[in-house]
Amino acid sequence: MTTNTLILIAIVVVGVVALGLLAWLYSARRRRERLRSQFGPEYQRTVQDVGSEARAEAVLTEREQRVSSYHIRDLNPEERGRFSESWRRVQAMFVDDPSTAVTEADMLVTEVMTARGYPMADFDHRAEDLTVEHGNVVHHYRQARDIASRHTRHQASTEDLRQALVHYRELFTDLLGSPRPIRRSA
Repeated sequence: MTTNTLILIAIVVVGVVALGLLAWLYSARRRRERLRSQFGPEYQRTVQDVGSEARAEAVLTEREQRVSSYHIRDLNPEERGRFSESWRRVQAMFVDDPSTAVTEADMLVTEVMTARGYPMADFDHRAEDLTVEHGNVVHHYRQARDIASRHTRHQASTEDLRQALVHYRELFTDLLGSPRPIRRSA
């Protein structure tokens, strides 16, 4: 082989390696952007919890895979109507009995999650599962549960309970959702 041939082979090999590296970097960037968009504030929270973006992305990807095995479904119009009416009753109850209203709000959110197909493990596991499709509002769930927990220890004011109800409402509204359009095959 001539020197020119070896140089040409080296250039081709370096080019292929460089293209492979660029493709890998592009793919990693796209995955990171997708996870940030999908998980919202939960992405950064997970990075802080586990200490690096790479580990956080592995954790979030594992969540996606776990939740994809669930049979999560949209609510039908009758269910949405029934749950909406229940929510109106909970909000109206707040005026006379804030404590019971917050307890009822928590139970109603849990009922909606169950109806949608989310498993009802411990709170932390439920919150993690919710982050896959509701990453932008799950922090409301955590805050509401924190206030409700403080309330059981008599450490929450009526204003705190009002805030809990607002937080529950944010998650409730997102969980209730609207039906996805039916895709028809061509």
